[in-house]
Amino acid sequence: MAGTAGRSGRRPKPTARKELAGNPGKRALNKEEPTFTPIKGVAPPEWFIEDDLKLAAIMWELTTKELCGQGLLCVTDLAVLERWCVAYEFWRRAVRNIASQGNTITGAMGGLIKNPELTAKKEQESEMSSTGSMLGLDPSSRQRLVGLAGQKKTTNPFLKMITP
Repeated sequence: MAGTAGRSGRRPKPTARKELAGNPGKRALNKEEPTFTPIKGVAPPEWFIEDDLKLAAIMWELTTKELCGQGLLCVTDLAVLERWCVAYEFWRRAVRNIASQGNTITGAMGGLIKNPELTAKKEQESEMSSTGSMLGLDPSSRQRLVGLAGQKKTTNPFLKMITP
């Protein structure tokens, strides 16, 4: 059994993002898709400051500026953005700890063992990768989200030959 019917395969691209890309597949667009209103800006969650997540708050500010500027951030995306910012904070902490402690540390039995921060770093990288791609924060997902937006469309000189 390959997967659940209707749920296997690549996730569908939202209609708004297909339109933004110029509908490169030229397939009919989903007219029944729910639409959400993009937000213009939003402050970081208060608990970022309360729990001393300064880097998460900084990344929130930088990321919302970019996403809101493109009209890509909606209220429904805020939980994913929150996860991304927290993962970034914890990833940076793990990297700092690895830099000071090294790849190996002394274990309970006195021998060298793999630094557990390496595992924490890898887990946060995975979280950042999955949530970041949902938001279009890495180059490949950004290309899929935006596609040809902002580029001038070139005219095909051969079209003039076949159109009256």
